[in-house]
Amino acid sequence: MRQRMQWWKVLGLAGLAGVAATGVVVARAERRRRAYTPEEIRDRLRERHARAAGDTTPADDRP
Repeated sequence: MRQRMQWWKVLGLAGLAGVAATGVVVARAERRRRAYTPEEIRDRLRERHARAAGDTTPADDRP
């Protein structure tokens, strides 16, 4: 019985560590995302749009 309780404790601690690690990753990504200036975001969106517009062809022109 005591052995079973130890496994539950280990499993619980592993779960807690996983939640904490996920929180760290999310916080780091959020900080990185917020570090962009509005001008940088606009430039990146314009570049993405230009690439997408250049890569697509109208459906009528496709074979």
